[in-house]
Amino acid sequence: MPRKPRRPFRSHALILSALMLAGCANGDFGEVHDYLVADSIHDWVGRDTVPKPSTFEYTDDERALRDHAYPLIEPPYDRQRWYSIAGEYGLIRPSLRGDRAAYANHLMSANYRSPSSRYAQLIDDIRNDSTRITPFFEVAGRVIDMDHKRRKSLPHVTPVAHEAKHAVRRIKENAHVVDIVRISLGQRAAAYRFALERLVIAVPSPQAVEAERSLRSLEAQVAHFQRDLAPTWRRQPSLASTN
Repeated sequence: MPRKPRRPFRSHALILSALMLAGCANGDFGEVHDYLVADSIHDWVGRDTVPKPSTFEYTDDERALRDHAYPLIEPPYDRQRWYSIAGEYGLIRPSLRGDRAAYANHLMSANYRSPSSRYAQLIDDIRNDSTRITPFFEVAGRVIDMDHKRRKSLPHVTPVAHEAKHAVRRIKENAHVVDIVRISLGQRAAAYRFALERLVIAVPSPQAVEAERSLRSLEAQVAHFQRDLAPTWRRQPSLASTN
């Protein structure tokens, strides 16, 4: 009898579903348990750019690129939830439709003890993104630089036909990861701005000044990296640290 084709993620889906129903995917401080995290956890990020993804093994930087990308495309309010592990493995895909009111609606409707807690959550989410941006674009700079060299080398080497095809696919996948992070960051900054405006109108607080300062720093980072990648030869200081 012929063997049935394997179904990717099916076993993952069954296992993760059972864990989520049991509420045991996260450990202390809401972090995902180490035994649920595989090196390939974010390999799916960027694979929707071509009909068939590249079969090449990921380089260390390509895998790090996806690991750094995921927290910047996942909605902030989905971090450290009981179902977060399903999103980490791509069983729940983040949306890039650009609903700027979604974050504010969640912030305003969530059960917080006081308005100051809502401001604190907004400030934390903004600062968390600020700390993640530069590390992502540093890795992106290295990956794109190597892909540029890889593309230039293709006419001068003699790979078999399928290797050249998969090299081009991987280049496109890596570029797409950078593109979706840039799109997501623009949407997140707009969502944070919309949420802050709603808080100022509904529950004015001196904390709005701190939130505004943090948000302006994030917006400056986003604007900078919409144009440029971090240099591949040195670490850039965070723009957040200059304010």
